[in-house]
Amino acid sequence: MAVVHPEFVVDKHQNRKAVLLSYEEWQKIVEEMEELADVKAYDQAKASPSDPLPFEDAVREIREGNIP
Repeated sequence: MAVVHPEFVVDKHQNRKAVLLSYEEWQKIVEEMEELADVKAYDQAKASPSDPLPFEDAVREIREGNIP
């Protein structure tokens, strides 16, 4: 998990309105979100039974843009 050191932007009533992070911290968060999305997609694919697709057919479908 990314370690962050946020700074908050507040309004005149001290209500938090925004968060400031260093660029490096933001990049780490983005990387972790992308990794989480990959894990979720993998879990979803494993949960959906399907027939195996030969590699050549998969490549052809990708090249033709026929992927769901």
